[in-house]
This record gives sequence, structure tokens and C-alpha cells, in this order.
Amino acid sequence: MIFSRYIILMALACALGLAGCREQPAPNGPVVIKYWEKWTGFEGEAMQAVVNDFNASQKRVFVDYSTVSQIDRKLMLATAGGVPPDLAGVWGYNIPVYAENNALTPLDKLAAQAGIKREDYIDIFWQLCSHRDHLWALPSTPTSTALIWNKKLFRAAGLDPERPPRSIAELDEYNQKLVKYRPGGGVELMGFIPGEPNWWDSMWGCWFGGSLWDGKTKITADSPKVIAAYQWVESYIKRFGASHLLAFRDLSGNFASSQNPFFTGRVAMVLQGVWIHNFIQNYAPPDFEWGAAPFPTADPETLRDVTIVECDGLVIPAGAKHPREAFEFLAYVHSQKVMEKLCLGQRKFSPLRQSSPEFFSNHPNPFIRVFVDLAKSPNATSFPRVTTWTEFRNDLNNAMTRIQSGKTSADVALRDVTTRQQEALDRALARWNRLSPQLMKQWNTENDAN
Repeated sequence: MIFSRYIILMALACALGLAGCREQPAPNGPVVIKYWEKWTGFEGEAMQAVVNDFNASQKRVFVDYSTVSQIDRKLMLATAGGVPPDLAGVWGYNIPVYAENNALTPLDKLAAQAGIKREDYIDIFWQLCSHRDHLWALPSTPTSTALIWNKKLFRAAGLDPERPPRSIAELDEYNQKLVKYRPGGGVELMGFIPGEPNWWDSMWGCWFGGSLWDGKTKITADSPKVIAAYQWVESYIKRFGASHLLAFRDLSGNFASSQNPFFTGRVAMVLQGVWIHNFIQNYAPPDFEWGAAPFPTADPETLRDVTIVECDGLVIPAGAKHPREAFEFLAYVHSQKVMEKLCLGQRKFSPLRQSSPEFFSNHPNPFIRVFVDLAKSPNATSFPRVTTWTEFRNDLNNAMTRIQSGKTSADVALRDVTTRQQEALDRALARWNRLSPQLMKQWNTENDAN
């Protein structure tokens, strides 16, 4: 099995007490499935309730559920060392890296045997769980992003609180009506500010019709539409001044707090995911009025309902002792009723194409259908499905920082990113081309064995 440098780190990981390094005695009775998950708080409690229901429903398989910090690193280490859990929850962007490092069990045949089909799912989430013509995960709780706005601030600025901006130009017009300055200078209230928060700094090109790669071998971060997106970001620097915007952000509170600038009324519009409802409930004032709609695009006549999506994925690591029993639990989670229970508990939406009327009527998020419809949009997009994405994202985020500080122009920053990331992708593709005959043969053999 191919794990590159991760094998070298395994002995250190065990010495540090990594979960799974010590062999547990074989239980009497049911097969025990070790399930590692990254969720904590109410999200972890939602999955624990599903695990409890499964364990109570039969006596053949018992799921031993535990929360593991830094799961992306620890899962690779444990798998490289031959002591993986039977099941794990990962982020969608982990899947290409794990797959090409031969750290996952292909699920194609197991899914087919269970009657689980691509058409059962919102298509983009099935895509996120697939790589190199194989299925490596099943999606659990997904998200999509939307424009979230403060209706009270709209009303105070003379804007219709029920009509959000639909184009980037209109967003800028709303911003001009909403912005307020301090008597001594500086910005007190912004209608919108790119990078508040900075979670999607790498993906602004989507709303201008741009893409960061061609889907195969070429990085396109310096394409005209992507450059246009970051020139729009750059326009905020020219309009308000880099020092004023940096000072504004420095005075903003943490996201998960009552000092979040959106909750305190210092920012009227943000780009956020389906989880925003949870934070509004916990941190915003009781009378906070908000709405959710598709984020504006450069040309809403030809480009609409653009959203960035992501999902958590449930995987069976390579070398898992009980892959069939682990998949039995996976199939249980992916029945409609159980999946809806999990997603209601986490206040998200189901990755399944169909949801029951009761799911929507019981969901606490009043705009949950907006997020579901966006995920089903043909213009729903995700991160590039390349094994170099983490490095690529960090490079784009650094470029965004330089642009926002006025240290470089958008076109120069993106050309530099493209050059570096093309070199990184070329190296990754050369490695894949060298190893793929062996890996594809092994994966096909494993599928047949299942």
C-alpha cells in the first residue's frame, strides 16, 4: 500500500497515544465497529443518537463511536500503520488525497449490493464522494452557501428588506446606501465586505463565471473571469482604503460570539452556509431579522443560483477489519428517515435527492429550502478535485490578503498563484500517472472481493 511519508510518522503517532494504536480484545457477542468522527457539541450528539438507535435495533453489530481531533491527520497515520478504525467521518476535500494515497476502501460494489445509487442523491454530493471513477464515501451532512442579510438595516437605509441584490453591481449599489462613516473618519457600517468572514476567499471567481481549473490538468486561476472577481475585491480597497477596511475588520468580534459584526449590525450582508441559523439563534439579538437568497452574480441573466457546496463524508479506511459490517451501518444512516434525523439534529439538510414534507416543516431554519434548492442548482460548485487543493487554497488565501492590503494587484497575484499551483499539480499528476496502473488494478480487485 502507498502512503508516501505518512508511514514514517506512524511510530511517533503510536508513542503519542493515537487512538487505535493499541489492539483491543475481541468482544464476545456482536462485531464491534470502531467509528471515528470529528464532530463535537450538538453535531456530535446528533450522530450519537443515530448510533444509539442502530445499536438498539439489532444485536449483530455494535458501533463504538468516538470523537477524534485532527482526524484528517490521525486517520491517515492509523491507516498507514495498519490499525485504522472501521469507519470515519472526513471532509469532502480529504477524499481525493486519501484515495490516491490508497487509504480508503472503494465502496462501488458495497453500495450497489445495498441498492444505493447515484440518482438517490443531490448530484454534486455524489460527485464529492467520488474520485478516479470510484466511490470512496457516502455523503452525510452537507452545506451550501447563500447571501444572508439584515432586514432591519435594509429598512433603515430605505431598501426593500424583502428584495436582496441580485447582481454584483446591485450589491455594490446597496453597499453605497448602507455604508456609514465615523465622524472622525473610518467606516462604521458596511453593507458588504469581501472577506467577512474570510472562509471563501479562494472561491470568489465562481460568482463571475470563473473556475480555478479545467477539470483535468490545467490550473486556471488567472483566467479573465477569475481575475475579474478579484479585481472586484480590489475595488473595495480603492473605494474605502486598505487601512480603513483593515481597521474595520480589526474592530470586529469573533464569528461565534455576540460581537460578530453581522450580529451587531456593523455588516449588513454576508456570504454564509446553512449553519448560520444556529449562530443567529445563539448570538444575535432576539429581534434579529434576516433573510437568505442566492448570492449575487456578475450577470444574473446568464448566471444564477451559484453556490459553493461541501459535505462531510463517511469512509471505510483501507485495511478496516469489518468493512461489510461498517457498510451495514452506513446503509442504515443513508435511509431517508435516519438521514433526516441526523440532519435535523445538526440543523443542516439531507444529501438525498428527496426529503419528506415533515423534514421541512420540522426544520428550525426558516430558509432551509433556499439552501437545498441552491445545492440542486446546475451552478452549484465545489473546490477543485485535486490532491493539491489544501496548498492551492492557502496560496489563494494569501493572495487575497495581499490584494486586500493593497500590496499587489489582482492580476499579478493570480498569475503568481497559477504558476506555482500548476507546478504543484504537474508533480501530483506525474505521481498519479506512475502509480495509477497498480492502484486501479488493486481497487478493481477489492471491489470484486466485496
